[in-house]
Order: sequence, then C-alpha cells, then structure tokens
Amino acid sequence: MERRLLDAVFSLDFINRHEHVLFAGPVGVGKSFLAQALGYAAVRAEHSVRFTRADAFFRTLAQSRVDHTLEKTFRSFLSPDLLILDDFGLQKLTAQQSTDLYELIIARHRQSSFVITSNRTVEEWLGLFDDPILGNSALDRLANASYQIIIEGTSYRERLSPYR
Repeated sequence: MERRLLDAVFSLDFINRHEHVLFAGPVGVGKSFLAQALGYAAVRAEHSVRFTRADAFFRTLAQSRVDHTLEKTFRSFLSPDLLILDDFGLQKLTAQQSTDLYELIIARHRQSSFVITSNRTVEEWLGLFDDPILGNSALDRLANASYQIIIEGTSYRERLSPYR
C-alpha cells in the first residue's frame, strides 16, 4: 500500500470530486479500519457519512419492501456525501441484490462518493452480479472514478492473538 495514495485519499478531495475509494485485500489487514478512519475524517471535515455493512444494506432494503418504505429507505442511502459499504462481495448477489446495488451506484454516480471494502479485487466483482450486463454497467461507473487500494499481508487479528 503506497503512502502517497493514502495521503491523497485522506485529503478527502475525492469526496468533492464525487469519486470513490475501493479497498481490497484478505481478511484482517485493516480495510474496515481505514474505511472507518476515512469516514471519521470526513465527518470532521463536515461531510455527511453513512456506514453500513453490505449484508445489512441488502437486508434493510429487503425489509423496506415488506413494510412498504422502500423509496424512503433507498433515499436514505442517497443523501450522505460519503457512503461506506463494508465487506462487499462475501457472497454472490441475488437478482434483487444485483438490481439494488446497480440502482444505488447509478443514483449516486457523479453526485456523491463511496468507500467500499472487499476481500475480492474489483476484477472479481463482476462474477458476483446475477446479470453480467448490469454488473458491467455498475462497475464501469465505480472503477473508472476510484482510487483502488490493494492491501496485502496477514491478519492483524492473528498477530494480536494471545494464543499464538
């Protein structure tokens, strides 16, 4: 991970330019920590921020369909300057989840920013979508306007374990 790239991201200029930050790497290397630190820095700089795990985002939308609050719930994910989507790509997306993510990316495109963390590289994300055309369209918007930061190493949790 290049220090220069992290410095550029933590300047928060990407938020004003409606660009994105994508963190990829194995479990336990600090992706979520860095995403939360970016969120904290953004709040201190008076940007609105929302943090959610990807699975929670999809559950929230599914529940909002049941209780007929989908439009209001979806808008709540559009309003922040920075939306942090943590742990994306742990599982293949259903058709509905693929559509939901596509709609979210399209609605936020050139309007606001994402930080997304994943154990998979962006190149692997297309295979997660139920429909490759939908996936291509969504990922083209994300990947071509983002800082992609690959973090390598072993899990810090393993290094901190008292049972080593």
